[in-house]
Amino acid sequence: MTLSTPLLFSTIEVTRQAFYRTAFSYAIVNLKPIVPGHVLVIPTRVVPRLADLTTPELTSLITSVQHVGRVIEKAYGADSLTVACQDGKAAGQSIPHVHFHILPRKFKGDYFAERMDDIYPTLERSEASLHQHFIDTKGVDGRFQPLAVDADDNRPPRSLAEMEKEADWLRALLIHPHQSSV
Repeated sequence: MTLSTPLLFSTIEVTRQAFYRTAFSYAIVNLKPIVPGHVLVIPTRVVPRLADLTTPELTSLITSVQHVGRVIEKAYGADSLTVACQDGKAAGQSIPHVHFHILPRKFKGDYFAERMDDIYPTLERSEASLHQHFIDTKGVDGRFQPLAVDADDNRPPRSLAEMEKEADWLRALLIHPHQSSV
């Protein structure tokens, strides 16, 4: 696979939302972030479970989670991170492709600051409804394209332009890590 190969999150093309990429993993901005800076880190090969990854793929994935996490924490002025993986359908995974959620967290100004663990049921509800917000379809050119459908009122899906803008900003931070945060 070359670095110019389109990126698929299961069957959904997410190349334009990507801001970080290695041979075995990549990171994308989130369609419906729970908190500002909520991103996903995903293995390049589509597999449903962590156990399906090879050792090099798993190593790349966890190294990418660590690297992207550092950038997200700094970029969003966070005090720490919530890192989560719902490994399989019974764990709440709705898209059958391994992925880690990285959510920047703050002691002050965090939506969940009063009850830090409330982020977990919110994350589970978000993951459970994700399949409703994507429909697999092939575009006119035969490539996979995501279509956003009705989302909950609290967190409407962002436009592709909004996600691309954030991805461009994060990509620049990865190249020039001393730029300022939001």
